[in-house]
Amino acid sequence: MTGARRGKRDLSDEASRRGKRDLSDEASRRGTRDLPDESSSAPAATPVWLADVAIPVPLGMAFSYTVPERLRASVVPGSRVLCALGHRKVAGVVLSVGERVPSLPIHRLKPLLELVDAAPVLPVELLRFLEELARYYYAPIGEALRLALPVVERESIARLAAQGELAAGEAPGHARAFGRVVTFATATDALEAPGSLRGQAALVLAFLRAHGDAKVSALARQFGNARVAVAKLEQLGLVLTAQRSDIAEGARFDGDVPREPPPEPTALQAACVSRIAARLRDGQAGAFVLVGVTGSGKTEGYMRAIAECRDLGKSAIVLVPEIALTPQLVGRFRARFGDEVGVLHSGLKGSARHRMWRELRDGTLKIAVGARSALFAPVSDLGLVVVDEEHDGSFKQEEGVRYHARDMALLRAHRAGAVCVLGSATPSLESIALSRSGRAERLDLPERATRATLPTIELVDLRRIGAGPSGERYLSLPLHRALEATLRAGEQSIVFLNRRGFAPAIVCQACGVLMQCRLCSVSLTFHRGEQRLRCHTCDFAARLPKTCTCGSSKLELEGLGTEKLEASLRAAFPAARVGRLDRDVAQGARSAAILDQMRRGELDILVGTQMVTKGHDLPCVTLVGVVNADTALGMPDFRAAERGFQLLVQVAGRAGRHERPGRVVIQTYNPDHPALTFAARHDVDGFLAAELLDRLAAGYPPHQRLALVRVSAIDEEVARSAAAQIAARARATKAVSAREVEVLGPAPAPIAKTRNQFRFRVLLRSRERGPLRGVLSEIAARLTELDRKAQAVIDVDPVSML
Repeated sequence: MTGARRGKRDLSDEASRRGKRDLSDEASRRGTRDLPDESSSAPAATPVWLADVAIPVPLGMAFSYTVPERLRASVVPGSRVLCALGHRKVAGVVLSVGERVPSLPIHRLKPLLELVDAAPVLPVELLRFLEELARYYYAPIGEALRLALPVVERESIARLAAQGELAAGEAPGHARAFGRVVTFATATDALEAPGSLRGQAALVLAFLRAHGDAKVSALARQFGNARVAVAKLEQLGLVLTAQRSDIAEGARFDGDVPREPPPEPTALQAACVSRIAARLRDGQAGAFVLVGVTGSGKTEGYMRAIAECRDLGKSAIVLVPEIALTPQLVGRFRARFGDEVGVLHSGLKGSARHRMWRELRDGTLKIAVGARSALFAPVSDLGLVVVDEEHDGSFKQEEGVRYHARDMALLRAHRAGAVCVLGSATPSLESIALSRSGRAERLDLPERATRATLPTIELVDLRRIGAGPSGERYLSLPLHRALEATLRAGEQSIVFLNRRGFAPAIVCQACGVLMQCRLCSVSLTFHRGEQRLRCHTCDFAARLPKTCTCGSSKLELEGLGTEKLEASLRAAFPAARVGRLDRDVAQGARSAAILDQMRRGELDILVGTQMVTKGHDLPCVTLVGVVNADTALGMPDFRAAERGFQLLVQVAGRAGRHERPGRVVIQTYNPDHPALTFAARHDVDGFLAAELLDRLAAGYPPHQRLALVRVSAIDEEVARSAAAQIAARARATKAVSAREVEVLGPAPAPIAKTRNQFRFRVLLRSRERGPLRGVLSEIAARLTELDRKAQAVIDVDPVSML
């Protein structure tokens, strides 16, 4: 497609008017294409040099531009180029380039304007992987490329030119390296002749002498005509200009980590690493599912596999589910691998993230560690991809390009000829099915590396057992006594409740009204620390009213959150030092600080949400209390039992990881639930086998494939009508008529309204991927026919059904 397809019309403006609606069409299946203007004449028959360019606009296609002769030797796949889109100049990434016959007349094709970088910003392996990811998830290719480029790299080159950081007419491909390169001016030691400088030139020179070097763009903003002044000063030898990165080159990390020799592996660890190393040495793609109990030394196995990978001269990527885990893991990796380790995750500031990205791209760093976005690290010679806690739902991105990092890790490794290791104490059913099918090899670590035993697990039936001395039913007598004993022994406890805030519901006792968010169909949670009501879906906040809309002042705070639980434990155990770990108190580096307090023995009891379940090694924790196991098990989602089981096993695994034995107390009103009984026996394989049978009977993954079409609009009837239109289109396809694909819905989503948008969905289900994708492609091609007030998004392999 050309930038002139619609004359002067700016295509991105149309996309912005349609919101974030997915405009992917048939072009997303074909990759790129040239689309003729309706008024154009016959296309040229002579081959010309064309480049297909991905531009960050929400359209499911690339744009084709002619390649000027002066750029033909330099423009290659992965190059960043400056091109025209409507009335704007934007930066895009070249997907392919070559000589071919265009589908438009030559005069209708726009040329590339400039090459931005001296070398490609993305390696070809990563570029092809991103193209495949975009096709699989029906995502615009430009949006998929955004995943792999840090913010600094995604900036419009037109904006840089407007700021003076690319001079007019400059050939940036010969001057810019990776990163944002800007022009700096520095005063020399030379002296001007008395009275030779006046006006702006004198002011600029005085400024540089007083303050040191400065960006020319900053001088222009301060002094107006500073560019001419700088040019004059440079001619007189009074100023030097140079281009360099404006990214700080300080230390990558805060503080040094002493190098540590690897410990002696257990026999089981050595056997697992041996299998992975053999596949690495073969140089062939492969996949492993590493199933290891909590504390079995999976991380040590990862590091030994990475050492084998590095010995072969290849790079590695390690994915973890939580940003909060990254500092802990990075510390261990730096102690083992030194300066070869880089970090990529959304919590990094732009300049730090850019530096890590650039040094991974340049080959200075060979090991990328981070949350799901680290999957797109621009490393070369990829040899190994590790996905730690692969079962975790946070590996699925729920907005924008809805990719699953675990699934795409398998794809990237396969395409790169690398090895992928999926590790977990509670593997996902999808990974177990992968190993059972022979597409991945299963490896097992059934014992803790420290020889410590797994903790004993006690189920407390809240139907029969009442409150302890505190009088609070959520602190049962067995849990209270267990906490007392742990405190007497000088050991630490974790009390788990997966609900933050003080009270998750505010109810009027006079009229029974539950206070709900204005924008979402969910109740507001009271946060006592800030004395505000807050929506945990859209983050809407308001003060707690004194009266209900009915006029009554009888407002009751009901339910239990971590904030209230912390207060109750402080009251029940006044001598104990109680801390809390949830997203209200532990943003960014704060979570690491709280965990360090636990490791230093400065806290006796840690109250937390699922943040406390994720791979933390706290040697003195011997007791874990689960306040309400039923919350996760009661969600309206076919994965509820699996998620609940995983959560319980993971949090139980924090207890007794070293020489002191551990104990787990789980409170429930449904002690006979299979997820609880299997968890109490540490029977992971038993649960997986039972759950696989249940999924087979119900027709859910991993036995069948799913896709959701999510529809939303401010007007409920608009959303309902658009969803019905999509369902009707799906039912008209051959695959549905042949019963190869089942269409369910349209139906309101379980959370019917979020962010002032009414939500409906259409569920597609099939035993085979091919027929399902055929129906999805038919739907994608017709999304532009929907009411423009509705937004429709295709979610392939959905994780959240809410």
